[in-house]
Amino acid sequence: MSTAPAAIKLTQLSHGGGCGCKMSPAILRQILSTPLSPFPPELLVGTETSGDAAVYRLNDEQALVA
Repeated sequence: MSTAPAAIKLTQLSHGGGCGCKMSPAILRQILSTPLSPFPPELLVGTETSGDAAVYRLNDEQALVA
């Protein structure tokens, strides 16, 4: 007789939820203060804006937002 594995809740793997999990702007600025190697031209939005996402051009009509 086999038993099903115990259910795993994704919240068990996180120290907080929502905005409570974000780093403060000061900590993020410190982490990103060291210049990274040159970015490829396909990177339309990267770390320079300190935004919530990056935009990478896949081709002339598509881009990936992460």
